[in-house]
Amino acid sequence: MVKFLKILTVIILSCAIIFLALFLTYTLITKDAVLDAAKLVGAGQNVIIYDDDGNEVTNASLDIKSKSVKLEDLNPLTVNAFIASEDRAFYKHNGLNYKRMLKALYKNIVAGSFKEGASTISQQLIKNTHLSNDKTIKRKLNEIKLTLKLEKQYSKDEILEMYLNTIYFGHSCYGLQSAAQFYFNKKAENLNLEESATIVGLLTSPNNYSPFKNPEKSLLRRNTVLKSMKDCGFIDEALYNETINKPVVTQRTAKGNKFGDYLSAVFDEMEEIDFNFYALTNGCIVKTYLDSSAQMFIENLDYPCDNSVIITDNATGGVKAYKSTISGAKRQIGSTAKPLFVYAPAIEEKLVSPFTRILDEKINFNGYSPENFDKKYHGYTTVADCVKYSYNIPAVKTLNALTVDKAEKYLNAMNLKLDDEEKNLSLSLGGMKYGLSLKELADRYSVFPNGGNYRPAKFIKEIVNREGETVYKNETEPNHVFSSGTCSLINEMLIETSKSGTAKKLKGFNFDVASKTGTCGNEDGNTDAYAVSYTSENCFAVWLGNKDNKRSNITGGNDCCTIMKNTLLNYYADRTPQNLETHEGTVTVEIDRDEYNENNRVVLCDEQCPALNKLRVKVLKGNAPKEVSDKFSSPFITAPSVTVKNGTINIELCHAKYYSYIIKRTKNGKTDVIYDGKWQQCISDSPIEGYYTYTIIPYFENTNGKFFGNEINLPSVNLSKNNQSQQIKIPDIAQKDWYNQ
Repeated sequence: MVKFLKILTVIILSCAIIFLALFLTYTLITKDAVLDAAKLVGAGQNVIIYDDDGNEVTNASLDIKSKSVKLEDLNPLTVNAFIASEDRAFYKHNGLNYKRMLKALYKNIVAGSFKEGASTISQQLIKNTHLSNDKTIKRKLNEIKLTLKLEKQYSKDEILEMYLNTIYFGHSCYGLQSAAQFYFNKKAENLNLEESATIVGLLTSPNNYSPFKNPEKSLLRRNTVLKSMKDCGFIDEALYNETINKPVVTQRTAKGNKFGDYLSAVFDEMEEIDFNFYALTNGCIVKTYLDSSAQMFIENLDYPCDNSVIITDNATGGVKAYKSTISGAKRQIGSTAKPLFVYAPAIEEKLVSPFTRILDEKINFNGYSPENFDKKYHGYTTVADCVKYSYNIPAVKTLNALTVDKAEKYLNAMNLKLDDEEKNLSLSLGGMKYGLSLKELADRYSVFPNGGNYRPAKFIKEIVNREGETVYKNETEPNHVFSSGTCSLINEMLIETSKSGTAKKLKGFNFDVASKTGTCGNEDGNTDAYAVSYTSENCFAVWLGNKDNKRSNITGGNDCCTIMKNTLLNYYADRTPQNLETHEGTVTVEIDRDEYNENNRVVLCDEQCPALNKLRVKVLKGNAPKEVSDKFSSPFITAPSVTVKNGTINIELCHAKYYSYIIKRTKNGKTDVIYDGKWQQCISDSPIEGYYTYTIIPYFENTNGKFFGNEINLPSVNLSKNNQSQQIKIPDIAQKDWYNQ
């Protein structure tokens, strides 16, 4: 018994010592944790944003007091949506949910990192208004201490109200009132059930679940919130089933401050950086890449429908200007996918070159039958022309020959991951599950003027906190995707597209403009239209359409290019960028023009080839054709014929027209030249009766002299009164080497 008491005493003392040590540690770590009532209502919180020239654009004050809501004025369903999704035991605990904390602790120990925080609404309010986003023990202990203080000083309703008025909902919307006005153009007091659930669904990741950017994800997240409400008994089964089948219907209102779209994108990017907004925005300075003049210009342009425009800097990846009536939503990109998804990878893999000819024909790939925009077929067409005129069938054929797997390698290098359902031939025409945002499209096109290096476009250059410390700096390293040679060839093809292709509205600039257009839709009309252009300095992209997918007659080549031309004229009004690189990593070779044009064969010219028969083409280094034409080093004559009709001997020469010929006639040992000149289909001779032998010598002339072939003897001809008409069969003529006379 005595022994047991001793052991028990030791245990109790050990626990007391451990408890005391923990208490002292807790007290020491949290000694400076002070609850600031002003922070709880957002006092003093602001973001000061600067453009690329260091000018203050706007003081984006949160102005929470003027946009605050009263808990008592809200629809109970709105309040319950927050409770069900964020903290079901909110009204039962003292600020800390110990059961959830222990569960989260176990999972974090197993994972070996902070995966779950088990934060209550009270804890979130403290973290958002008083603390950083660091996942450390010190921060968590301070959070616990301040949460307990919060619960002692304020009622549950007061805490919930402060939470609703300070929480971030994306698109630079702080507080429920701002969110309700931005997403649904109504006061928070008037939100219905599905609208409330949509807004609550944003809290996990405002950027990811934005109904403007990702409507499908937003719908799924909203329905998850509705299920939580049903599980908590806030709505019944019938109302749940009725509501989950309703679409997400938003009515976006424009931001009231200047450059609202750009600033909203800045806040979205801050979220992506994974900063704690609430702590940083207390005196936070954000330095951006904004070109205020360019931004003002694109905001004041006339647009025929919903629109997005972006201008990026090739060297830094910085976004110089941006506006969008669809808040960066992802859309199908149509034919703008072809250079990125098909032709650049195919060139890199040495499958094609710009001069490669592809048969544009009606075709079926296991049930998939693509059509060209003009509903026509164009026969053998070069890759350059397929790009310039945006033919669909050759693009699908090229991807089929390349394989989606090989194309995917390059897309992954540009941080573009494909779902399994996207890995098919429709990818060549931009067929994707969600599509891309205009920013995502523009920063991938910048890979071409950047010599094959990809870096994602960014709005934020640097963030400085209230102490003057740089807490973020854009130092994204580029990822190498394509060789400089591939980019040179793509640049050259897209420059021609601007001059005489689908983007010919952009011709006439005194500097290189490379462009690609795209249009999505069907026979009922178009839903999305694009123009993407780039110079050596900047990348520009324009999207036009209707956010509700209503059909129209908009096209990339017409409507988008009109806006693009005006934007380019304005942006380069006082300067001229350098021309794009179109030679680096390439070589120019000479191929046989006739073989290429008549037989679709790509063979090099030999040294004796006449200039008129040479075609200069540009290829990727290491991808020049290997076969050399023997047309002028080993000439031959194919199937000549000799006929006699009405006493006239006719010799038909069925060979290429680039030769000249000497034709000799021999009788009784005497030889006469009956013809010496350029190719003719038929050479006629009208000698007297007798036996004649004819000899043909092909030759050509260049600056190095005359080059003759060997004599080719034709069968003898017997010309007599009784044999005035005859057909003489010519045997196969052996190939002979040329000689230089």
